[in-house]
Order: sequence, then structure tokens, then C-alpha cells
Amino acid sequence: MAKVSKKRKAALSAYDQNKTYTLTEASKVVKDISFTKFDSSVDLAIRLGVDPKKANQMVRGVVTLPHGTGKSVRVLALVPADKESEAKSAGADFVGLDEYIEKIKGGWTDVDVIITVPQVMGKIGALGRVLGPRGLMPNPKTGTVTMEVGKAVTDAKGGKIDFKVDKAGIIHASVGKVSFDAGKIAENANELLQTIVKLKPSSAKGTYVKSVTISSTMSPGIIVDTKPYGG
Repeated sequence: MAKVSKKRKAALSAYDQNKTYTLTEASKVVKDISFTKFDSSVDLAIRLGVDPKKANQMVRGVVTLPHGTGKSVRVLALVPADKESEAKSAGADFVGLDEYIEKIKGGWTDVDVIITVPQVMGKIGALGRVLGPRGLMPNPKTGTVTMEVGKAVTDAKGGKIDFKVDKAGIIHASVGKVSFDAGKIAENANELLQTIVKLKPSSAKGTYVKSVTISSTMSPGIIVDTKPYGG
């Protein structure tokens, strides 16, 4: 049987594991039970009543968290020369086209978000094998294939995240850092949940938001009340 560390014992004894907490309460608890020496991410796991195998029940979208993610987001703008200055002015970390396409073909993926314009997607399509598994492939649905390059870069830097239900029907997403005020964690989490509720597929039957758990890196999970979200 795995040995439970002192920190985990302390975390487990700091709250009622069988209780369902409001999002506000859970956001306070997750700060209290986080004992890592680094600034842990705060994550949500949202189990939905959908069948991801069915195309009409796939839940995917984007949301801009009101208080950002707390992470430093590295943005690559794969754009032609006439869009380079716009991308640079907005704060893109890497800007260019052919030279970065070659780097990616060689295995370089040291970025968090890639933004491009529709007319160069033909070139980028060949990078699918490298970018796809890493979740880096630009997609019009997530706003990363757009003519508004500057806005896309600003949004990515400012806390815009994309999410997608996995094969098990769960959405995993980071909503901040333990160093955030509990109120900001709750507001970020609520923004994500409200967005997911709006994306409920018409073909999904029964309870849509089945469970919500909030946790930080290496902390136990706290059960969140789903009633405000139709659970």
C-alpha cells in the first residue's frame, strides 16, 4: 500500500472529503491544502454527460479568464511579412514563417500557442503530425487562425485558453495559480463553467455537468456543487 506523505495527510485533514463545496468555498480550501514549494496551478476537472465519440456531442471552445492563467504564455506567430509587425507589437515571442516551419519539422515545439492566418494554412497543414499531438495546431474554432493577428496574440497572452472534452467525457483546464486570491480563482473557474454550460450540445440527454472537482498540483481534489451549472 502506498505510503501517504505528511503533507498529503495534512491536506486531507484540512477539509471534509465527502462534502460538496460551493465554488467560492472550494477556491479557499484549495489554497489551504496546497503545500508545494512552487506556485502550483489550480485545475478543474469537469465530467460531462456527453458521448465524445459522437460528433454532435463534442464539447470544445475557448474562454478568456478574467484574471488570466498566471502562466507565461509563449506565442509563435506563423505569418507572412505584412503581418509580422502587428504580431510583434502585440507581444508575440516568435514571429516568422518559413524558418519556423523548418524548425518545427525538425522537432522544435517550444511554444504554448501558435497563431497564423488563413492563407498560410496550406503550408502549416504538413506540420500536423508534430503539432497535433501537442495541441498546438492552429484552428479557426479557437481563434488561432485569423486575420486579426494582433488581437489573437493579445488574447493568448491575456488568459485565453481553449478546452476540449476528452475520450472519457472530462474537460481538464487550468484556472489560475495558488498565489491568486480565492475570489479570483472562483471567478476564473466560474467563467469557464458558464462557457461550458452555454456549449451544451442539443443532442446531450440527462444531466450535463455531472461533476466538478478543483485541485492544485499534487493536492487532493475538492468536490464542487454542480447545481448552479445545471448539475
